[in-house]
Amino acid sequence: MASLISVLACSLTVLSVHGLYSASDDVVELNPSNFNSEVIQSDSLWLVEFYAPWCGHCKNLAPEWKKAAMALKGIVKVGAVDADQHNSLGGQYGVRGFPSIKIFGANKHKPEDYQGGRSSQAIVDAALNALRSLVKDRLGGKTGGTDYGKQSGGGAGNKKDVVELTDDNFDRTVLDSDDVWMVEFFAPWCGHCKNLEPEWTAAATEVKEQTKGKVKLGAVDATVHQGLASRYGIRGFPTIKVFRKGEEPEDYQGGRTRSDIVARAMDLYSDNIPPPELQEILNEDVLKKTCEDYQLCIISVLPHILDTGASGRNSYLEVMRMMADKYKKKTWGWLWTEAGAQMDLESSLGIGGFGYPAMAAINARKMKFALLRGSFSETGIHEFLRELSVGRGSTATVGGGALPKINTVEPWDGKDGVVSIENSVRVHRCLSLLFSNTPFLAFPQLPMEDDIDLSDVDLDDLEKDEL
Repeated sequence: MASLISVLACSLTVLSVHGLYSASDDVVELNPSNFNSEVIQSDSLWLVEFYAPWCGHCKNLAPEWKKAAMALKGIVKVGAVDADQHNSLGGQYGVRGFPSIKIFGANKHKPEDYQGGRSSQAIVDAALNALRSLVKDRLGGKTGGTDYGKQSGGGAGNKKDVVELTDDNFDRTVLDSDDVWMVEFFAPWCGHCKNLEPEWTAAATEVKEQTKGKVKLGAVDATVHQGLASRYGIRGFPTIKVFRKGEEPEDYQGGRTRSDIVARAMDLYSDNIPPPELQEILNEDVLKKTCEDYQLCIISVLPHILDTGASGRNSYLEVMRMMADKYKKKTWGWLWTEAGAQMDLESSLGIGGFGYPAMAAINARKMKFALLRGSFSETGIHEFLRELSVGRGSTATVGGGALPKINTVEPWDGKDGVVSIENSVRVHRCLSLLFSNTPFLAFPQLPMEDDIDLSDVDLDDLEKDEL
């Protein structure tokens, strides 16, 4: 009996980790498989929360979200997406932080951001106001609707967005392209192909819009262009393959609804996007725009150019670029500055005590930051960023509670630092004057430092919080 209770307790623990809502709630659990049919093709008004199970604010919102769903039952639909698990769905709607709430009204493909309070009353009030606006628009003859018509459970889309591929144009259109391609091989007589056609067309239109044309959908009539069908070993219809430049094609194994196809296309888009730009902090606008536009901004303070030379600095920058590429699916900005160039910034982040190079991650909305405690290496930074990704790690408040003043500086020219003879002599002369008994260009021997026992000093008293 005790073992059974233990098993049940473990099961409940696992469930609590993987989701904030259950079937007993009035909150509809949404995912890439049902989002299109439940939300996009619905005539109802929807409030949808995009959350992450580890997010503290999401956990605080959950009971209020459930109360609102219960109050709005039969009036407004209330749903939730675990965007940590279904990140492609969050990516479709520009979700950059958790929780994010969106209102899907007349035009389901252009939801509005909810900016109100997080209490059940505030949520219900916003839902009723949105519903009132929707009804008013309908009375005025504005049907709104979606960008696509409804057909076979999916949108009709625009057939022109499905590129017709042939033996003659396939290589130059698909294989030579820098874009990612999803290609359907079909036969006109195939029943499954006919069922897929409206879903494929609707997905092509949506993917074109969401990826700005970086992922394309095409179709090959394999009964006409048998050379292509033979080249890629097509044995049944429909067969869908993914083509990326310079790589072998891979079979698409996902579902056949528009939402399934779009979800896979968005994953491919995320994989194929370039890493974010690594920028030097040259003025206040660079810091402000990066930290306010992104969920987190990752800032490195690198040693002075005289300490590392160009090759040393470039090696540090290369590590940062590798990490930016590794975490490019995250909505993070990447910045760097030279030690001593932005002293107010260093002071506000407590940088300096750990030496250079140093790294901090800032959440500008919360004015919280975390410091890299490990090595400034691919492994050390990966461990640091992985902890941030799952909401763990020690954080502190940015000094002054606001982004600090930033000096305007000249960009690094990519060269080694140079110390002029004139400046060198001036430095030596100034130092020699500090020691009256010390001849010019001769320096006293510094005293040996005493050993200090820090074993009873707590060096890490930062409050644990989520960025």
